[in-house]
Amino acid sequence: MAIQSRATLDDVARLAGVSAKTVSRVYANRDLVSPETVERVLSAAERLRFRPNTLARNLRRGGSTQTIAFVMGELGNPFYYRVAAGIEQEIAPHGYALVVATTDDTADGEKRVADALLQQRVDALLIIPVADDQSHLEGERHLGTPVIAIDRPARNLVADSVVLENHRGAYEATTHLLARGHRRIAYACNPAAVYTQAERLRGYREAMASAGIAETARWERLVDDREADAEAVVASLLELDDAPTAILTGNNRMTIGAVRALRGRADPPPALIGFDDFDTADVLGVSVVAYDPVELGRQAARLALERIGSPTGFTQQVRLPTWLIERGTGERPAPPPADADPSADPRPAATPDPPQESPHDH
Repeated sequence: MAIQSRATLDDVARLAGVSAKTVSRVYANRDLVSPETVERVLSAAERLRFRPNTLARNLRRGGSTQTIAFVMGELGNPFYYRVAAGIEQEIAPHGYALVVATTDDTADGEKRVADALLQQRVDALLIIPVADDQSHLEGERHLGTPVIAIDRPARNLVADSVVLENHRGAYEATTHLLARGHRRIAYACNPAAVYTQAERLRGYREAMASAGIAETARWERLVDDREADAEAVVASLLELDDAPTAILTGNNRMTIGAVRALRGRADPPPALIGFDDFDTADVLGVSVVAYDPVELGRQAARLALERIGSPTGFTQQVRLPTWLIERGTGERPAPPPADADPSADPRPAATPDPPQESPHDH
């Protein structure tokens, strides 16, 4: 099949029998052109399959491209496309189109993709930070392009952000397990060196410490290898002499690995709570710390639209809540010690309230 050249504005003008300036005026302000001429020009454009380059025209005028970019990780994770759906829902009624690009969750990919999008003069950049440093975006912010960090605050960059109550969610999940008599509670995550996991790990450790369990390292699996097999990571916990009776996983991929690792391993199996809901968690009966990823996107889009309209002002950090969904795996009680009275209640008398967020968290 031969590829045809795109029709130009001059081609439309020749077919319609008018000047190129008249064609341009039809697309810029057709109220200045007679209805008969407008109809002739549009008919010629349709026959030639002509599409005006509104982006170039707006840039020549110093105007908006009416596009907002979202830089996210890998396409295979449903978390990312649900955030994208929230952004789309919020910006579409305002006449903006969404451009999505992926980084494969790498620092190099983040910079490359962000630079390419900014060259297209997008009106705002929404990003889930991966790299340790986003300072290269500071110049764009001074030029009036809003940068909004989603899920994790930007580093070395003054930027608005929308994050989850990660610390509280992990604290409450761990307390939930403690209330069912568990003392050997594990925490497993991959990747570990990101803001979300640092906050979730902090919540887990604080809840354990509040129950008098300060040493948790032997039950922690903090992995920073995206190629690592989640099932094998959890299996290594189950092989310990003092294997955990409960497991808190830091994200949906680790939770799925845990479900696989627990199959047929023990009767009853360890309790399990996963951070992040996923599509089959309800069918599998997996208890999770849930939140609304669509709302993450909507809130980030709202911040971007506010910044487009008013670029100056103090930065904002919006925190969205998490909540525990009890489906069964997180409600399994701790097995009684071998020498315990089988009639004794293994649960503690009371569980502590979660601590208040410290000021530096905000």
